[in-house]
Amino acid sequence: MRNTLLRPRALSRFGAAGALVAALLIGAPGTSQAAGTGPCDIYGSAGTPCVAAHSTTRALFGSYGGPLYQVRRASDGATTTITPLSAGGYANAAAQDSFCYGTSCVITVIYDQTSRHNDLTPAPAGGVGGADNPAPADALPVTAGGHAVYGVSFSGVMGYRDNSTNGIATGSQPEGMYMVTSGTHYNSGCCFDYGNAETNNLDNGNGHMDAVYFGTLCWFSPCNGSGPWVMADLENGLFQSDTGGSRDGSYTGNREPYVTALLKNNGTNYFALKDGNARSGGLTTHFSGALPTFRTGYSPMHLEGAIILGIGGDNSNSAIGSFFEGVMTSGVPSDAADNAVQANIVAVGYGDPSPVAAGTLNPGSTISLRATTSGYTDRYVRHQNDNAVTSVISSSSSALDKADGSWIVRRGLADPSCVSFESRNYPGDFLRHFDYQVYRQPMNGSAIFRADATFCPTTGRSGTGTSFASYNYPSRYLRHYNNTLYIASNGGSNAFDSATSWAPDVSWVVSSPWTA
Repeated sequence: MRNTLLRPRALSRFGAAGALVAALLIGAPGTSQAAGTGPCDIYGSAGTPCVAAHSTTRALFGSYGGPLYQVRRASDGATTTITPLSAGGYANAAAQDSFCYGTSCVITVIYDQTSRHNDLTPAPAGGVGGADNPAPADALPVTAGGHAVYGVSFSGVMGYRDNSTNGIATGSQPEGMYMVTSGTHYNSGCCFDYGNAETNNLDNGNGHMDAVYFGTLCWFSPCNGSGPWVMADLENGLFQSDTGGSRDGSYTGNREPYVTALLKNNGTNYFALKDGNARSGGLTTHFSGALPTFRTGYSPMHLEGAIILGIGGDNSNSAIGSFFEGVMTSGVPSDAADNAVQANIVAVGYGDPSPVAAGTLNPGSTISLRATTSGYTDRYVRHQNDNAVTSVISSSSSALDKADGSWIVRRGLADPSCVSFESRNYPGDFLRHFDYQVYRQPMNGSAIFRADATFCPTTGRSGTGTSFASYNYPSRYLRHYNNTLYIASNGGSNAFDSATSWAPDVSWVVSSPWTA
């Protein structure tokens, strides 16, 4: 049966280990650090200034110290605005943690950092689907610039829009845009977009959109490999080239945890698509050439100037995805400016190790969990094909195995006195139980996910290490059984509830991570 039981518990239920976690949940914010030069400084100096700049992780101008985003908490409906730690710096996520402590928050505004005030708010109903929900504020914790910050995680029926913009391209005016997204959180739903769309939330025809898309919805063949791909949503089509399908046979998609996806369009006869690893290296151009002419309406374009994030122009809202930052420019940026912006993004260090000491249960620490059962002490909790399992990991294991066996400790999604475990190499994915088995899944913000992904530490049931009780099934603990992870009771009708070796099977050593 589906796990639906939620049981409140006293915070003292899990003793000293739980109290220690609770005491460390609201730490001092990281040292204030200015970024110096931001992407919008680069584009502005190149003659293609930003007319929209959105990010929940950092300032995109070196001098910007204004609001980044607003959150609203569930307990009383109050809101607060999150700003950079200093001008040009990284988001003060500790302010969000403090404001949302003991409850949940959603993101209600993503502020435009330009002077044009093109702020994004939850999208209203459109030609497809009703009004969109705001994204959960804590679903996508990440490190940037050595600071703990939050991206925006979309899990369907979520999206943002501004239909009354200033300075955004209309008609056949030229523009450029990029977003930093993730190659580990995507689907084939329509449409995970950031960019220019209709102002009435409807499909107004070919060429009325110009948005960068990232996902696995293949509109025109060929789409090489399994994706996800960067494409141009020009309305009534996701384009990889002037003929629709891919002209780059080597481009099979980008599954890096952090991806730069870029589109530029002169509005009359040219567009280009690029992507890159947002953590290292440069950009790769997958198409640069004519706008589509095999269908009418795209050359020239018929832009309307709304801005969308996470949805299609007609509010198609079945996509999932991740967003960390993005800008839109007036005019088509030069390749040199694009390259400089990519270098600036790489310098952020998205996903770099947390400054919190590794190998502890302090939120932000990166750990591995080693079994203590005799004969299995070389096995660690890892994810494999979305399942949580135990397998042998050693110094000679592959980099992938080591990454799969490393986890970031987060404050409990349902109870801040407990913990949740985020995948080290799949940002925003957490260990959660479903029908008693444990999986790696992206956080969707729901109450049941929060409960299923929260575990409360206590002294190891065998007297060794640490055991982790399920928040909503407190008599069940994380257990390995036949190399699969479950929440198991000490005796019961399920095979994985067997009392044999239960105590050592639910006791774990919290160790230094295989991947920092």
